[in-house]
Amino acid sequence: MDAVVAARDVVRVLLVEDDAGDALLVEELLADVDAPVVLTRAQSLAEAQPLLAGVDCVLLDLGLPDASGLQGLRKLEEAGGGVAVVVLTGLADEQQGVAAVAAGAQDYLVKGQVDGDLLSRVIRYAVERVRSEEIQRQLREERLYAEEKARLERGLLPTPVLSDPRLERDFTYQPGSQRMLLGGDFYDLVQTEDGTVHAVIGDVCGHGPDEAALGVHLRVAWRALVLAERPVDEVLGTMQRVLRHERHLDGLFATVCMLSVDPDRRTARLRLAGHPPPVLVADGRVSLLHAPVGVPLGVRAKATWPSTTVELGERWSVLLYTDGLIEGRMGTTSERLGFARLAEMVGTLAGADPRWRVTVLDDLIRQACALNEGDLVDDVAAMLLSRVGDRDA
Repeated sequence: MDAVVAARDVVRVLLVEDDAGDALLVEELLADVDAPVVLTRAQSLAEAQPLLAGVDCVLLDLGLPDASGLQGLRKLEEAGGGVAVVVLTGLADEQQGVAAVAAGAQDYLVKGQVDGDLLSRVIRYAVERVRSEEIQRQLREERLYAEEKARLERGLLPTPVLSDPRLERDFTYQPGSQRMLLGGDFYDLVQTEDGTVHAVIGDVCGHGPDEAALGVHLRVAWRALVLAERPVDEVLGTMQRVLRHERHLDGLFATVCMLSVDPDRRTARLRLAGHPPPVLVADGRVSLLHAPVGVPLGVRAKATWPSTTVELGERWSVLLYTDGLIEGRMGTTSERLGFARLAEMVGTLAGADPRWRVTVLDDLIRQACALNEGDLVDDVAAMLLSRVGDRDA
């Protein structure tokens, strides 16, 4: 263990110095205090640049044959950003050392006024200062990323507009395992003045902030159209116009499932734009809700998405989801989970516990991950909308 710790604490230093006497002095000073330093020497900036990989600190003479003054520092930073730099100056050039620190060097030393302890300590401090600055930079980037992700999530995953006490709803969103970037999965739920409850779930192809922002555009456009009580037949067509205008790549498209539950809560109108079908649980049975599957939004300049009236029953639950939930593999095979097996999983969960709705979304994702033998690659958004009865109606 001591050997491992000692090896980790060794500082790799590159001395860029053309004067053999000054270079020997640096070596002797470090040897006198038994400093844990591995020292490599280069006599010019050109010789030093290929040696920067793996170096913790550079001791840089400001008077080199191929670079003088701050010119050498600038070239060194361009070639090996992130390496601690301590400049070496003569007594008459101390002001250049001050200027070098202002330009990005971690410290400066005046030749002839340095002992081994000071030299070793300055090297250590310079290395730790660079490491601390790098950690702070990463923390700032992570904080900015988290803030941006939170803003996108608020746009993609909004608060539903629902006042009917007979209906319960639950949502979930899980990013894919192979990305830190948010995807373009989105959902929304809105009850209009006539009592109709409209639900939508969609998936923009691709991943990253541009795709997530496009998902926000589509979700906001959908909500605005529904709240304005535009004819439902116009909604997907208008969303397609928004997508084609806002997308940053011509090939981007989005799949969408839209379910409009009638005020009687026993029937609904279903529209599918390249999206997998919802799962219905009603009267102890599980089935897939079918409708003509139109092309995804953005694939064709002109398209239609006909609706189908579906029977829901007296008490029911409908699961809407994005394809990240069903594209996981079945163990080590290339076979995907698919929506038929998903329906079977829902049926098993519904039959095992009368309170299945409380945890079903998390249960489905957990089971899909287990079958996939690892986290799901793609993002998953899911919505469960249920009619629980007329107790408060």
